[in-house]
Amino acid sequence: MLELTIKDMTCGHCVAAVTQAIRQIDPQAQVEIELIAHHVSVESAASRGRIVAALADAAYTPDQG
Repeated sequence: MLELTIKDMTCGHCVAAVTQAIRQIDPQAQVEIELIAHHVSVESAASRGRIVAALADAAYTPDQG
């Protein structure tokens, strides 16, 4: 499981955008988000690098969580 902290994720729209960005590269990904903690857990066949790149393309800056 990949654990990320995304400090610039601040609202419900951000949650939807982050989820969509991850599912664009892996539609079967399991995404759990704790908005207040800025924490994202991802279970995916995609690599960490691909997920981080997809989030960066969606204008989010993940740190390793």
